[in-house]
Amino acid sequence: MTHPLPAESGVPAPGAVPATADVVLPCLDEALALPWVLERLPAGWRAIVVDNGSSDGSAEIAAALGATVVHEPRRGFGAACHAGLLAAEAEFVCFCDCDASLDPRLLPPFVAEVAADRADLVLGRRRPERHSAWPAHARAGNLALARMTRRRTGLPLRDLGPLRATRREALLGLGLTDRRSGYPLEMVVRAADAGWRVTEHDVPYLSRAGKSKVTGTWRGTWQAVRDMRGVLAGPPRATATTTATATATTGPR
Repeated sequence: MTHPLPAESGVPAPGAVPATADVVLPCLDEALALPWVLERLPAGWRAIVVDNGSSDGSAEIAAALGATVVHEPRRGFGAACHAGLLAAEAEFVCFCDCDASLDPRLLPPFVAEVAADRADLVLGRRRPERHSAWPAHARAGNLALARMTRRRTGLPLRDLGPLRATRREALLGLGLTDRRSGYPLEMVVRAADAGWRVTEHDVPYLSRAGKSKVTGTWRGTWQAVRDMRGVLAGPPRATATTTATATATTGPR
């Protein structure tokens, strides 16, 4: 499997990157994609592969390739992500899908932006390399949710991308509770409630390896949309990390 990284990705220049970060990789039957994903982790960073009930040997492959493997028996994207967050130890924590649709080599500039105190949460706005990389129904659902998120939070985000970076302790302080498909959205909503500076940068979105468990079908997409609408319907909640204002900036269009 080969996915070239475009020279112009819309990601900010790396700058001074911290020596280490933990990368949470929620995983459910991603044996085909794991080697490609793990070989692209920046040197010195730790991969935390959270096995969410795989039956294709994903956990064994990840361990053989040097990743820290965490087993989360509760099914759900949010359950896997949060188990990885709890297992993380580095000051900075990143999240990345484990299906080879996103390149972990794009993460160092995200972490550098947080480390330089220019942002509290950095998101990757997915820009598909080809039409098939993002099915029409999944893209439509994401656009609708992004629109609702802008209304709810005031953040001018165009995507709810899973490639992201932040500080571990601050994220734990948000008290995220969703353990299904709403977890990535809840992270953004609670960050806005807490006054975090949220930035968004374009990243290439590649054709995933295998079939998506969520957006590969209309049913899966609808379930994800329903979970996320439930998050948006909740009232604003103050957290221990609340600050005065919430702002967001976007990368190149």
